[in-house]
Amino acid sequence: MRIAVISDIHSNMDAFTRVLEDADRSFADAMVCLGDVIGYGPEPNEAISLIRERNIPTVMGNHELGVAECGYMEHLNPIACRSLQVTIEMLSEKSLPFVTGLDHFLVLYDSRFVHGFPPDSPTTYMFEISNVKMKNIFGQYRERLCFTGHTHNPEMVEFDGNFVVRTLLKRGVTKLDKDKRYIINAGSVGQPRDGDNHAKYLIWDTSEDTIEVKYVSYDIESAANKIIKAGLPSINATRLM
Repeated sequence: MRIAVISDIHSNMDAFTRVLEDADRSFADAMVCLGDVIGYGPEPNEAISLIRERNIPTVMGNHELGVAECGYMEHLNPIACRSLQVTIEMLSEKSLPFVTGLDHFLVLYDSRFVHGFPPDSPTTYMFEISNVKMKNIFGQYRERLCFTGHTHNPEMVEFDGNFVVRTLLKRGVTKLDKDKRYIINAGSVGQPRDGDNHAKYLIWDTSEDTIEVKYVSYDIESAANKIIKAGLPSINATRLM
């Protein structure tokens, strides 16, 4: 089975639609979204509608959490906070129940899916966790694979029961070791921050036991212009370049 794993769309429909097309061409049998469908970008309702239309299982990201729990906005940096304030003004009555009703994690295909970090955090970043603490976290859930987003940077943590190894994931296919457990960061569809401006997502091939990082081109200028027109912080546009 080939499962597309997407994360951090951030209301960027130019990127999201191209990623869906690429996933279809790549013969993905299913898709899971790791949250932050909204935030930073100009088309939150359209992104949510497409998630619902395609019936894509989705977990709560920290931007959805900011809508569901108003107090959380105080923990966001000023740019993210202002972006979320504009986003909330955009959200339709139909979109709000979707945003506020998402689960903090899902277990599908015998694997775990969470926005920030396992077992169930929408807000914890992978880089905040030391290797010592990482070993303890692997003991808090049973699944061999856990997929995360949040950092906007494709990365993999592998654990053999004794040692933790962190690796940046590059474009292409990575073979997994059946005797190891993994935390795999899918990067970002709509706001990549790894030094490359392609939209990114993963294809997890359960039969081959591989992860493929996919790079997708899209109309960045169109997305940037929409961000400016929507009155969102201009840095949200320049970060795409």
